[in-house]
Amino acid sequence: LFKFPKAKKAKKFAPFVIPVTTTQFGRVSAYIAMSHVVSSALGTAAMAAHQVVLSFFWCLAPIADSLSLTAQSIMPTISERTPSKERAAALKKTVRNFLKAGVLLSFSMVSAVLCVPFLVHLFTADQAVVLMVNSLVPILCLYFSTAGLFCAGEGMLLGQKDLSFVGRAYALFFVAVPACMLRVKQAALAGNPSMKLSSVWKVFCAYQYVRSATFVGRALLLQRRTEAEAEKL
Repeated sequence: LFKFPKAKKAKKFAPFVIPVTTTQFGRVSAYIAMSHVVSSALGTAAMAAHQVVLSFFWCLAPIADSLSLTAQSIMPTISERTPSKERAAALKKTVRNFLKAGVLLSFSMVSAVLCVPFLVHLFTADQAVVLMVNSLVPILCLYFSTAGLFCAGEGMLLGQKDLSFVGRAYALFFVAVPACMLRVKQAALAGNPSMKLSSVWKVFCAYQYVRSATFVGRALLLQRRTEAEAEKL
């Protein structure tokens, strides 16, 4: 029922092990750090509000993730062609289309977030929790305003097998994001009244903007390199 693959077959997957592993750890570390800070330093009402917000978050996140998966399936069919001006033009058009789709998906998710104040009462009857959830709506709007672009950028990089860059980026996020979250925890435990649930989500939103700019910028840089190489042909 279970057996290890042959060494020859296993070697084919070796280049993907470290990038994929660091990517997954980098993604998960932010959510673990958020929940740790909220549960250990901000109180039960904040934890309850955090769980409600995460419920909305995980309902919307797969919408953007679908764009990343689509890019990962489409980009290889173009990027693996023989270098030519036609290939460069096709990649340019595809990159533009994915970025446009990212903007449209971001707009739709922001529109959905604006409905949270009307739906939050379905999740809790505690008025303090309701107020906390509603206070996070502007931050969620900012986060999802770039969610589509982020997933488009990440998917295009993975589709073009730029795994080392993605892996290094998430290795950095794996360290940086929890470190920032723990500073919020320290300030909250020290009695700083400005440290609230919104502080945690502001750090998470900043993280989203950094990785969105990083991945979209990298995708555009690769496209410029492709066009420059095609001009030499």
